[in-house]
Amino acid sequence: MKLSGKDRRRPDMVAAARGGDPSQAMDGEGDPKSASMEHALYWRQIYREVLAMEEKVMERIQDLMIKQSPQARREVELTNVPVVAAQAERFRQRLGFWTARVRELE
Repeated sequence: MKLSGKDRRRPDMVAAARGGDPSQAMDGEGDPKSASMEHALYWRQIYREVLAMEEKVMERIQDLMIKQSPQARREVELTNVPVVAAQAERFRQRLGFWTARVRELE
């Protein structure tokens, strides 16, 4: 998702673009292809933690949606759910990169 100049000043737009881009590494992450075992284990654990949190967020959203009116539930399905799902998928893919690197180094 390419952001216009105005959108780059909006934290919500920056977060949406970042969250949906599986190639977007975390700050300080580096390249899995050149990482040491220590580095790979560290980032694998970080992504496990963040992915677990995103999965809990999605579960909580789904629990709350059960009690909502159809109109409110539809809005959440169109706005909140896709953002959290995209973020979880990004973290799942990044976790996969680091897991593969750990296996390469074993």
